[in-house]
Amino acid sequence: MERPATSVDVEPPATVQGVGELATLARILPRLPRGARTDLGPGDDAAVVSAPDGRFVVTTDLMVHGPDFRLAWSTPYDLGWKAAASNLADVAAMGAVPTALVVALAVPGDTPVTDLEALADGLRDACAVMAPGCGVVGGDLSVSATMTIAVTAFGDLEGRPPVTRDGAREGDVVAVSGALGRSARGLELLFRLGVDHDGVPDRAAATALRERDPDVGWQLAPTPPIVDGPIAARAGATAMLDLSDGLALDAGRVARASGLVVDLDSSALGGDPAAALAGGEDHSLLATFPPGAALPGGFRAIGVMRAVGSGEPRVVVDGGDAGPEGGWDPYRLWSGERG
Repeated sequence: MERPATSVDVEPPATVQGVGELATLARILPRLPRGARTDLGPGDDAAVVSAPDGRFVVTTDLMVHGPDFRLAWSTPYDLGWKAAASNLADVAAMGAVPTALVVALAVPGDTPVTDLEALADGLRDACAVMAPGCGVVGGDLSVSATMTIAVTAFGDLEGRPPVTRDGAREGDVVAVSGALGRSARGLELLFRLGVDHDGVPDRAAATALRERDPDVGWQLAPTPPIVDGPIAARAGATAMLDLSDGLALDAGRVARASGLVVDLDSSALGGDPAAALAGGEDHSLLATFPPGAALPGGFRAIGVMRAVGSGEPRVVVDGGDAGPEGGWDPYRLWSGERG
């Protein structure tokens, strides 16, 4: 019996489970950047990356569906971009040039292969924009009920000592390169307006919201100033870290590591100092520089390092109490909802 003329056969998308690991990887790997320092890329038991300095910086970060992202809000391309950005920022915060990423994915079996291709495209484009010459040199693919993305990043110090959190000195200028509070504002908008009537993350609402407000896009796919990490190191930065968990919380880490007070100037924190202090995931770079030094790249002054005096190493604003640190703590803030 013939079907009605209006009937249209739509072939379902190929899934990871349907095509298998080898065929999935065969579609993903050609989309990834090789990298300027890659001697041997994907396809063997391990990659080989040159390290002319004789040392390398290494860091890792994990993104899990639920506490770290919502599939109703983030596209696969966004996830690849953000996974790269968060790791590239950690390398840059040591004063190093990112050279290679290793990416491990655990995804449900019914995940369309095209989603993983889009994720690979996000990784590729993020490296091209933020860290030209950085390659994706290997990784792993496995099955899980919960989508999980694990990235390990490597960097080259180019003969310089690493810029750590404990090197700030009294009188140093506190400076930041990149956004403050944009990602947190975008996330607040998503939780408030990117949901349906029951408060469940909604793709259509999030897409419309993203078109209206660029801070939503910044939350889902930030573009931190990766190149300013090595620039700061060359300019003599005494301490540095990336702002993944919020300015107040992360500046507190510099304060404790250096045994000093970070005194922030509220007038330098933008139109919403509270959001700048508490918001995380901008992945901007916070650094300290010697007094009188010319601030390099996109860095701008936001405070000064002061002696502790009475009390403990801490963050203050305009010489007074900074209030609650806020920022991102997955164990304190994650309550188990899933988008």
